[in-house]
Amino acid sequence: MNISFFVTMLEMIGSAAFAVSGVVVAKTKKMDIFGAVILGCMTAVGGGFIRDLILGIHPPLMFLNPSYVLCAFVFSIITFLIEYTGADRFSRHKSFSDLLLNITDTLGLAIFAIMGARTALENGYVDNRFLCIFVGTLTGIGGGILRDMLAGEMPLIMRSRVYGVAALLGAMIFVYAYPVFGELNAMVCSFVVTVTIRYCAIHYRWNLPRLK
Repeated sequence: MNISFFVTMLEMIGSAAFAVSGVVVAKTKKMDIFGAVILGCMTAVGGGFIRDLILGIHPPLMFLNPSYVLCAFVFSIITFLIEYTGADRFSRHKSFSDLLLNITDTLGLAIFAIMGARTALENGYVDNRFLCIFVGTLTGIGGGILRDMLAGEMPLIMRSRVYGVAALLGAMIFVYAYPVFGELNAMVCSFVVTVTIRYCAIHYRWNLPRLK
C-alpha cells in the first residue's frame, strides 16, 4: 500500500468528519451558513494550524495544500444544506445530533492525533518523544477546542467523556509503536485504541473526577 496515499485519505476523512461536527455544533447555536461553514472549517484545520505553529512550519500546511480546507468547506456546505432543507429528518432529533457529533468527533480526534505526532516525527523530532506526543494530542483536540470556544461553549476536553485522555493515549501509542511495528501498524493500533476509549467513555458514561 502507498503510505502517502493512505495518509492523504486519512487526513481527508478526518477533515470531513471534523467539518461535519463543526456544523452540528453550529446548528445548536442556530448559526447562519457563513457561521456554520467557518465553524466547520475551523474545526477541521484548526488543530493542524496550531501544530504547524509549534513545529515552526511557515506558512502552515493548510496554506501550502488547501485541499484539506476545500474538503472541509465542501462537507460543511453539504451538512448545512441537509440540515437546512430538512432532508435528513433524523437530524431534527437531539439524540441523532448527539450521535453524529460523537461519531465525527471521535473519527477526527483519532486521525489527527496520529497525523500530528507523525508530522512531528517527520520534521526531525524522533528523539523528542514528549514533543511528538504533545503535538499529536494538541492536533487531535485543537480543532474541537477552537470550535467550542467560537460557539461559546466550554471545550469538550474540559468537561466530558475523557476526550483529551483518548487523544493523549492515541498519540503516545503511535509514537512508541512507530519504531517497533512500522508506520502503518502504529497508525492502526493508535486509531483502534483512541476510538475504543471514546466509544467506551460515551457508552458507559466515563468521566474523569471533577470539582463540585
